[in-house]
Amino acid sequence: MKIGIDKIGFAMPEYYLDIRDLAIARGIEPDKFTKGLLQLEMSIPPVSQDIVTLGAQAAFEILDNDDLEKIDMIIVGTESGIDQSKASAVFIHGLLDIQPFVRTIEVKEACYGATAALDFAKNHVLNNPDSKVLVIASDIAKYGVKSSGESTQGAGSCAMLVTSNPRLLELNNDNICLTRDVMDFWRPNYSQYAFVEGKFSTEQYLGCLETVWAKYLERTKQQLQDFSAVCLHLPYPKLGLKGLQLLLEQENNESTKENLLARFNESILYSQRVGNIYTGSLFLGLLSLLENNTTLKAGDKIALYSYGSGAVAEVFGMTLVEGYENQLKTNRLEQFNNRKQISVDEYEKMFFRDTTVDEDGNLDISDIHDESRFILEKIENHKRIYKKQI
Repeated sequence: MKIGIDKIGFAMPEYYLDIRDLAIARGIEPDKFTKGLLQLEMSIPPVSQDIVTLGAQAAFEILDNDDLEKIDMIIVGTESGIDQSKASAVFIHGLLDIQPFVRTIEVKEACYGATAALDFAKNHVLNNPDSKVLVIASDIAKYGVKSSGESTQGAGSCAMLVTSNPRLLELNNDNICLTRDVMDFWRPNYSQYAFVEGKFSTEQYLGCLETVWAKYLERTKQQLQDFSAVCLHLPYPKLGLKGLQLLLEQENNESTKENLLARFNESILYSQRVGNIYTGSLFLGLLSLLENNTTLKAGDKIALYSYGSGAVAEVFGMTLVEGYENQLKTNRLEQFNNRKQISVDEYEKMFFRDTTVDEDGNLDISDIHDESRFILEKIENHKRIYKKQI
């Protein structure tokens, strides 16, 4: 049975900050961000947007009435959870009016969670061929004003519908996983922001890639030339490029190198304008590749590298199916161009607005005029109240 991704949707906030403006405000040469990170912009959400509203919007983009009736599992991968008990998937289920007989959960392992969710979804459909599983990768990367990671922040969500006989990508059932107990990036319950050992985390990202890729080739009897593209987790695009270059060092075919580099450049177009979205970064790269390439065809294989600090890494393959291009948007860049650019001062006030509830557990954000389809309306008696707008 063929199982894989039938549709992919994406959502981001309507505001963005030009990375060059941030560099100038921090007294940094803009090239350090635009060339050193390959970053151009970052998506900035108001308080009325979080992983629930962004996840619901990404899913709304792709779901039809038949999907709403047949989805019987929703999994959200995130490291930006909004509750230590209630899964964000439950809120999303309610906002989307999906039929009630559904298993809804949230999974966590840094930026790797949604990859695990994808595999859970595949196994569920294997046992229930008529089922559809909604997998959502939704995150907000926030490090603090003037922090070392400030230039790699971002916000967004990718939604994937996993089914039998998919119309976009078939999962190749060749996953190889790796776990290392390291402290390269983490966020304790008591901290609003993550702690990161930047140089060490880069070493782990690349070291895990080298190790798990070698094991992947050994077990699957494949080689780099078998793939038409490689998508990598993109905390920032330059790190993904370093990862790809590591793989290309072992490749002697110049045509293969040129092709994979060209496909990589297509895969970073969206991330360059969104920033880091943690669990969604790998899949945003995949979506960018599919919607901006002109050479991929049915039957082509794509290798994907997922990495979550702490650390879990995975390499797996997908194959494009006939007619895959009909499941994609051709005008998504218009969404980017329709966003509102904000200043550094506006970014600091919007992104780092105090969201502390009062002594009764209330938070009034009625001053925010957000016309998005899904919003966080308020927090009342410690309860998050979401609203669906027409």
